[in-house]
Amino acid sequence: MTLLPRPDVRPANPHFSSGPCAKRPGWSLAALAGAQLGRSHRAKEPKARLAEVITRSRAILGMPADWRLGIVPASDTGAVEMALWSLLGARPVDILSFESFSAGWANDVVKQLKLADVRVLEAPYGTLPDLAAVNPAHDLVLAWNGTTSGVRLPDGDFISTDREGLVIADATSAAFAMELPWDKLDAVTWSWQKVLGGEAAHGMLALSPRAVERLLTYKPAWPMPKVFRLVSGGKLAEGVFKGETINTPSMLAVEDALDGLRWAESVGGLAALVARSEANLAAIARFVSARDWVDFLAERPETRSPTSICLRITAPWFVSLDAAGQAEAAKKLASLLEAEGVAYDIASYRDAPPGLRIWGGSTVETSDIEALLPWLDWAAAQVADTLAKKVA
Repeated sequence: MTLLPRPDVRPANPHFSSGPCAKRPGWSLAALAGAQLGRSHRAKEPKARLAEVITRSRAILGMPADWRLGIVPASDTGAVEMALWSLLGARPVDILSFESFSAGWANDVVKQLKLADVRVLEAPYGTLPDLAAVNPAHDLVLAWNGTTSGVRLPDGDFISTDREGLVIADATSAAFAMELPWDKLDAVTWSWQKVLGGEAAHGMLALSPRAVERLLTYKPAWPMPKVFRLVSGGKLAEGVFKGETINTPSMLAVEDALDGLRWAESVGGLAALVARSEANLAAIARFVSARDWVDFLAERPETRSPTSICLRITAPWFVSLDAAGQAEAAKKLASLLEAEGVAYDIASYRDAPPGLRIWGGSTVETSDIEALLPWLDWAAAQVADTLAKKVA
């Protein structure tokens, strides 16, 4: 590649990390001035703030009225684990595994819960498993959006409306940026620090009436840790879904979550959030289509994520390197962008193929994506030139 001049325009906000993600446009610490600090989360006003997170989240996402939504500990990981440990074991299980986190859920089900009747439907990075192989009589565990592969499920058509099993969906990098087919899902999880740019350590767990029925009629064979307990004395712990959290939450993080939700409402709700993310994906798609050195990791356009947008490097100078060389070159490219202050934390995930991962969630301005893209050309040319000089 020919060396290029350093671009003149820089992103106004260089935060493109896939988690924790960019704050909403215009955010400042002043947004947290009303936080109920030094108060018990069980007191009237703090508890009302927690309940408000639940109420606003339900409304924006268009969650069915008969679903329950609660705030749970340990981010999306805690929410997913709570669902797995509380709901699985009553039926055979199918798991879609096509990137790091979904592979992690498969590992937990097979090696930690040690369920015997499990099918792990696998696919390499960039693709989806055979969705037609899913058995509607089985419980199903999936990630709606592969945060580390940039591959998303295009729709829920493969899930039977008349299914017998439950569908547990990790939607942490999908909620608030993609439409979720609530009629095809039963337990849905996400975290505050993804699409709306909140602070870490808090997760959300949404349960359908079918999931609640499972909780009340099935008792897992294993001991249940306190932070996972959703049933007490044979009854659902309804307080969890009204703002009575199992553990102590950060009221500062709660205030930040509310700020993100209010911003989401102000820009037009879910439809506007989806449109903002899709515009970011479209900007990158235009860039990629005009380049021969870079491509999407997701092989099929309809599966490309508009949030965790993963790119692979296809230039001959890169492809000719061994695995270690490719990893080093991709890391160098991301480091150059960080050193220039134009993009932070956009190296691909450690388990993913070497490349770039650019967060395009709803809080990211398309103008910042567009300002970043010429810098990718510049950095790639810099790395290629450095490698060529080493060979020479």
